[in-house]
Amino acid sequence: MSARQLRLVLETDDLDAAVAFYRDALGLPVQESYDGEGDARVVILGIPSATLELANRSQVEFIDRVEVGAPAAHGYPLTMRVALEVADAASATEAAVAGGAELVAAPVETPWRSLNARLEGPDGVALTLFQELD
Repeated sequence: MSARQLRLVLETDDLDAAVAFYRDALGLPVQESYDGEGDARVVILGIPSATLELANRSQVEFIDRVEVGAPAAHGYPLTMRVALEVADAASATEAAVAGGAELVAAPVETPWRSLNARLEGPDGVALTLFQELD
C-alpha cells in the first residue's frame, strides 16, 4: 500500500469561521465541499504539497523553545501542530492574526534556516507558519 493523499481533519464548532480563517486569512483554496444529513457539512481546502512530520517529545520541546521560547502546549499534551510553508512569514502572520488567530510568538529565525511564527488558530489548533530562508 502507498498513501496517495494526506488529509488532516480538523473538527470545529464554527465551520464558517474556520473556513474564513483558512481560506481567506491563509489563502487555502476550496477544492470540494459537501452537505450531509441534518446540518452536517465539510469543506476540503487544498495545499499544493504535504508531508507528515513525526517528532519525538524532545524534538517537539526543542521546536517550542526555538519558536516560542517556552513550552507552548498550554498545559495539555501537544499531539499535533499544523505547519504551513508560506512565502512571507511576517505578512502571513499578520493576515492570520487579522483573520482571528492568536499570536503565540512572532516570526523567529530557526537553526534550520526558516522563519517560523507560532499561532493558535480556530478551535485551539496549534499553527506554525514558516518561510524557508535558503
